[in-house]
Amino acid sequence: MDRTRTSAAPEVAVEHRGSVPEGSTDYARSKVSAVFRHAPEPVLFARVKLTMSPDPAVERPATAQANLDVNGRLVRAQVAAPTMSEAVDRLHDRLLNRLDRISRHWEARRGAYPSSPATGPHEWRHGAEPTHRPDYYPRPPEERELIRHKSFTLTAETPDEAAFDMEVLDYGFLLFRDIETGEDSVIYPADHGYRLAQATPREQVGAPRAVPLTVSPRPAPKLTVREAIEHLEQAGRRWVFFRDAGTGRGNVLYHRYDGHYGLIIPA
Repeated sequence: MDRTRTSAAPEVAVEHRGSVPEGSTDYARSKVSAVFRHAPEPVLFARVKLTMSPDPAVERPATAQANLDVNGRLVRAQVAAPTMSEAVDRLHDRLLNRLDRISRHWEARRGAYPSSPATGPHEWRHGAEPTHRPDYYPRPPEERELIRHKSFTLTAETPDEAAFDMEVLDYGFLLFRDIETGEDSVIYPADHGYRLAQATPREQVGAPRAVPLTVSPRPAPKLTVREAIEHLEQAGRRWVFFRDAGTGRGNVLYHRYDGHYGLIIPA
């Protein structure tokens, strides 16, 4: 989709960490700016972060991440590659994919038709493209720390909307509030569709869904953060959804790419 803009495109802010090759900043700024004309609404802000791992054993040491504000909607993408130029190229392609998805979403909400037909009933479903996600750093358990704590007001939405937002944000899961039940919930890819887990599970899926959805029958365990870390390590998973022992609210503890822990809690 190519729309005429009535406002100037924003300057792409680029930051870098590690031994990022010379010229990568300008190349990333050019490649990310090039996707703006494919956005269904004006891009208000754009930030790119380029990182080169200092570990020579890492197969894909170059990581490129972008965050765009598309008229109030956050669009995010993150990729890893053997070289920074390849990472930036993959980032460009991944952003185009995400902008195409929100274009279709906005057109559907307006009651119009997309500029090109969908190839299937769940075209934007998880798994339709290679992820090229960064590798997790194999930090020894005794060195892992809880170093990031995110607190925000959970968006009240349907599981369909949550699945869409998770894909556009390039996340492996999304914590949200189920608008139909009011429950703190998490949605994630599973079995060629999506899986919904809730603090207190709903008895059935409810209204017909636009995406394949199953619901976990298990309530989220009630844990302290320390217990959640122990649970995460014992289960060998990337993240764990639990009810905080003090507040009763749904939290997510997860492994960061740097090998440490992150925690997401409702405000």
